[in-house]
Amino acid sequence: MSMELIKPGIHLDFVGKMKYAIIFSVILTIIAIGSVIFHRGLNLGIDFAGGSVIQVKFQKEVSADQIRTALKSTKLENSTIQQFGVNEFLIRTHESFNDQKILAANLEQPLTSAFNKDYEIRRVEVVGSKVGADFQRKAVFAVILSWIAMLIYITWRFEFRYAVGGIIALVHDVLILIGTVSILNMEFTISILAAIFFIIGFSINDTIVVLDRVRENVKLNPKQKLGDIINMSVNQTLSRTILTSLTVFLTVLALYIFGGAVIHDLAFSLLVGVVFGTYSSVFISCPIVLLFENMQISKMKRKK
Repeated sequence: MSMELIKPGIHLDFVGKMKYAIIFSVILTIIAIGSVIFHRGLNLGIDFAGGSVIQVKFQKEVSADQIRTALKSTKLENSTIQQFGVNEFLIRTHESFNDQKILAANLEQPLTSAFNKDYEIRRVEVVGSKVGADFQRKAVFAVILSWIAMLIYITWRFEFRYAVGGIIALVHDVLILIGTVSILNMEFTISILAAIFFIIGFSINDTIVVLDRVRENVKLNPKQKLGDIINMSVNQTLSRTILTSLTVFLTVLALYIFGGAVIHDLAFSLLVGVVFGTYSSVFISCPIVLLFENMQISKMKRKK
């Protein structure tokens, strides 16, 4: 017996609300792009910009301000210090500490002077600026390539208009997520990139379910208006969409609440992505399909 949140036979007018949804999405996209321009790009983590991450565990209670004071007048003076867990801190800097002597002079000696030997350096990760820039280019290329591959596959498997609707929905989701990261001035790390790829997969899966039902109903009701078919199709898949998205959302919410500071940004990005991935499946992809239909009808009228 399948679980259904929405009773069969429901008739919500999604097509009637699509105009407002498009306006809402355009405003959000402009704000997202505007935020990135205003901040002069994203706040890139060391994976993309280069630098060092140093994880330090203290044996007694210490504050980030105390660590910052201890590191004053060193190369780590302007570093970002983030607490995660009990008496454990991540020190992030754009300086590359490849040399153990430089690390000792800028970290170990100042910390030992301030806290004696009551600490342990658990890990040091260093990424060169050239490696970071190369990784940045490859990440952008990978995202764009995934869109192109999906566009080709969906065009082959379904129709071009469905493919365009699905890909524009994906671009919308990625832009909104990047805009959210920019507005909150979150560090754009490899975790955020992982969230983007997850959302691309989640969103296109949800979109294909809706568009496949639209295609089936078009074949079954060839004389019916496409707007009515889209409404019927979205209503038919609504229970499945809500159940799937809600399950993923609650799982990620648990990660966000109980997962700790290390995966906090990843979980938050996934939450944003799941919400907008579900929204775009109905309110972005479907209007694009409808737009293609209206363009074809107007072309036919002009030929007559």
